[in-house]
This record gives sequence, structure tokens and C-alpha cells, in this order.
Amino acid sequence: MDIKVIVATHKQYRMPSDNCYMPLHVGKQGKVDLGYLGDDSGDSISEKNGHYCELTGLYWAWKNLKSDYIGLVHYRRYLANRWRKLMFWKRDPFYSVLTKKEIEQLLKKTDIILPAKRHYFIESLYSHYSHTHYEEHLIITRNILEQTNPAYLEAYDRIMKKRSGHMFNMFIMKREKCNEYCDFLFPVLSELEKRIDVTKLSSFHARVFGRISELLLDVWIETNGESYVEAPLVNIEKTNWVKKGSAFLKAKFEKKKYEGSF
Repeated sequence: MDIKVIVATHKQYRMPSDNCYMPLHVGKQGKVDLGYLGDDSGDSISEKNGHYCELTGLYWAWKNLKSDYIGLVHYRRYLANRWRKLMFWKRDPFYSVLTKKEIEQLLKKTDIILPAKRHYFIESLYSHYSHTHYEEHLIITRNILEQTNPAYLEAYDRIMKKRSGHMFNMFIMKREKCNEYCDFLFPVLSELEKRIDVTKLSSFHARVFGRISELLLDVWIETNGESYVEAPLVNIEKTNWVKKGSAFLKAKFEKKKYEGSF
């Protein structure tokens, strides 16, 4: 199988050794060369990285790669092998990252690999986004779907009520599926750009289009009845769960918005 999994990065970092992974400098336009291929060649939206996050890498892959399968992961977040991830005595997190052979085995079952769902338990996807970011972004997104893609509205309303979802803009898909997803996603985000004034947002909250897309993946999956398999998520860097949990509770109960990543 011809598989290319984009590893979105904005800095030099250790990368998986398997050649199916392709480091891509996202938001490269106007930046210092890191020695990686950049998302500023060919058909690109590299200049929008501050608002689109890793999606500038997805757009570049969609428009410029010819691989049979296309994936997107992050330099500090990957899809993992379930059993190797359980080997806690292996201190190197890269040990559990899916190999090309393992990806091929999963793709024999279906055309789409997604990260295991993230569970919020005491929050719906809608309330969590509203508490940590701005509810109006969700309202505007719904209006756009209603006006331009009404077939997706039922799934959008249903998913917003759920307490879990496939987050982080991560997946591996057969090219045809990736094309279909991007054909749906980027026009919605383009219209969203026209209706949200990002100049009034902090640099953290201005990443709005990259965040809304996390919610739209499951909308596309459910509307089109796409089948998929899940793989565990592995974080390369440690998460400060005390800080993250504290911010989560403050957002829910004290209405204090997130102001940075964890």
C-alpha cells in the first residue's frame, strides 16, 4: 500500500523511523526553514495556519500528494498499537506508534482509521466547546450547514449532544475518502472565515477553524455512514493533568475560558 501519514510540526522534533510518516512543516510560509518539507508549496493555505492549525497540512496533502492513503497526525501525538501501549515498562512513547505494517493490517478491515474517542463524561461536546471557547462559533457553524449542507444538520445536532468524539484532527483514510471529507470540510471552514472576525480573538482562540473541524469529522462520518476502526492515542509529551483538569472544571463551573494549551 502507498501510505503517507503527514506529521504536522512547527519545530524540529524526533520523528518515527517508519518511512510512511512524512514530517511536514505546517505554517511554513515566511518562517525559518526547519529542514522538513513545507506546506507552502504547490496548492496551499500555509498563510492560514494561525487559524487553521494542522489543517494547512491536511489541505496541502489533499491537493499535492498522490498516495493511495493519506493520514494526519501531530509531532507529539500519534495513533498507537494497543498492546505495545500497555507495555508501561517501555519508557519510549515512540515504541507504541503504529508501524506501516500495522496500518496496512487495519486498512484491510476498513478505509478509515480514527483515534479512540475522547470522553468528557460531565460535558457534551457542545457544552465543552461553549465553556472553553465561544458558543457563537457553534451556532454559526450550524447556520452554515443549514444553508449549504442541510443533509449534515441532523448528525451535527446529534453529535453536539454526545459526550465523546474523535478529536484532534487525526486519521488515516483511503484517498477517495480523504477527498470526500476535504470536499465537505474546507468549504464549510471557508464560509466560517467570512462570518467570524478572528481579529477580535486572542491568538489562542483564533485557532477556531482547526477546533471546529474536530467536531465536523464525526458529522461527516455519521452522515455518510462511514465505517472505521479505532486506534489508541499516544502522547509523546507528558500531559499536566492537574492543570488541565483544573482548567476544565473552571471552564464548566466558573465560566473561565481556556487561554492556552496544556
